[in-house]
Amino acid sequence: MSNQDFREFDPNETEIADISDDVIEEVTGKDNKEDKKDNQDKKPTEFCYMCRRPDNICGPLIKMAPGMGVCNECMQRTFDSMGNFGFGGGDNSKSNMDMSKMPNISFLNLGNLFGEGPKVKNAHGASTAKAEEDRPAPAIDINNIIPPHKIKAMLDEYVVGQDYAKKVMSVAVYNHYKRVATGTMDDIEIEKSNMLMLGPTGSGKTYLVRTLARLLDVPLAITDATSLTEAGYIGDDIESVVSKLLAAAGNDVERCQQGIIFIDEIDKLAKKKNTNQRDVSGESVQQGMLKLLEGADVEVPIGASSKNAMVPTTTINTRNILFICGGAFPAMDEIIKARLNKHSSMGFMADLKDKYDNDKNILQKVTVEDLREFGMIPEFIGRLPIVFATEMLDEDMLVRILKEPKNAIIKQYAKLLELDEVKLEFEEEALHAIARKALDKKLGARGLRSIIEEFMLDIMYEIPKDDNIGQVIITGDYIEKKGGPKILVRAAGMISDKAAAQ
Repeated sequence: MSNQDFREFDPNETEIADISDDVIEEVTGKDNKEDKKDNQDKKPTEFCYMCRRPDNICGPLIKMAPGMGVCNECMQRTFDSMGNFGFGGGDNSKSNMDMSKMPNISFLNLGNLFGEGPKVKNAHGASTAKAEEDRPAPAIDINNIIPPHKIKAMLDEYVVGQDYAKKVMSVAVYNHYKRVATGTMDDIEIEKSNMLMLGPTGSGKTYLVRTLARLLDVPLAITDATSLTEAGYIGDDIESVVSKLLAAAGNDVERCQQGIIFIDEIDKLAKKKNTNQRDVSGESVQQGMLKLLEGADVEVPIGASSKNAMVPTTTINTRNILFICGGAFPAMDEIIKARLNKHSSMGFMADLKDKYDNDKNILQKVTVEDLREFGMIPEFIGRLPIVFATEMLDEDMLVRILKEPKNAIIKQYAKLLELDEVKLEFEEEALHAIARKALDKKLGARGLRSIIEEFMLDIMYEIPKDDNIGQVIITGDYIEKKGGPKILVRAAGMISDKAAAQ
């Protein structure tokens, strides 16, 4: 017999696998069944396709194809080399081709995919890479929600008139954030109070929403419905409105999910009549927004305006996002008049057909039937339960807009001239003349600034040249182009600091 037959038994050799588990446990003191289970649970080692390093050294691999992965360093090195050869538009570029300026092509630092780039934060300021379920989401304190009368009082400081619109918005916002704070009340689920706001151009629809969001200190995203198209077509997809809100919230998911989205020009989404073509920017967008308005999980890119394979994304739930839609709805007054004049006929009880021709606030009589006639689908209208209209601005309201709000237009110009140590005043007749010109242009409050800018141009050009001017008074004759402004010279011996410095 050879010495090999009498060798000493070594339990660490591979032949031990042929022995029964009971014998191994008796000899080695280990349970072979647990070792096999550990080996089965252990994830197999993966190797980088380029540098052949294992994943426990180079980190998680980027899957390029089944069975093939590339580490972060090799992928970044590849992009850097592409930039050196003129594909990235860097300083060492030797080619005229600049891929960074080509549409739909973007080169990022792949560290963003592993938490080194723009991060999404939760309400605690921590990255969502950590387990969010370990931290309870903070709820809005119902005791700190501003009541409707205080919301309206704050809006009154910045917005003139529109009392009914401000009252509706105050109550709707108050009920919405009570819903966010409580979730349910005695197992009764409270529905969202999305709003649809109608009104002529320049009546303050956008300004109302912007002021409301600033007073409540919540993130606000204002978007234009004219750029929205159905998925797969050129234009912004519907999820882009949520992406803008996430950016306004500083990539804070919890704060984003309690914000406000204002979609302006919503009337441009009306169904096209008498057309056989696919309505990709009208009815299709209305249908795509149904789940968004009601509440759904939306996947949006982080730090980018469009989805891309190289851009990280996050999920936003729109259940607690307040949607406010606004639009001028041109020709809606004709639809309302046609409905109201259905009973006009000859006889003692008949209404006159021109009864509503001079009604400036006829939009306040709008109904769901009128909106359907205009081209809004019933499912879309049903998800905007609060419908109201702003008032048409008259001359007195325009005069109040000029002088009463905290940031009134004439206060802005007075501040500009105050920096040149010149006092600016407007006569009452001048304010009414400006208001009448704005009414003639039919631009609402937007026309006020353009009119004042026209008459203030020469004054603001000449004042810096003459240090003797101490006060300027804008008269009604100057606005009517029948005379000039009153210019008062400084008192004798009075020298401005600016003149002394010169």
